[in-house]
Amino acid sequence: MDGVGWIAAIIIGGLAGWLATIFMKSDTGVFMNIILGIIGAAVASFLFGLLGVSFGGWLGYLIAGFIGACILIAIARALRGNRVRH
Repeated sequence: MDGVGWIAAIIIGGLAGWLATIFMKSDTGVFMNIILGIIGAAVASFLFGLLGVSFGGWLGYLIAGFIGACILIAIARALRGNRVRH
């Protein structure tokens, strides 16, 4: 969260999580979108850091949050299996 304050992290994380749930066709609530975006940004920043890529500022945090949230949703689906919700 370098360069992004806590309130901005919550707002941007929520937006990133919301975009990821739309992209991945997942149905989560607002709170889970925020969690997915914030944790997703940390995960993506770590993974891209291993590759020597870094994201900075609000836009970078949004991109990292989106990518990380998509990764987390994919992992959750893999762990849950292919159950169909009705």
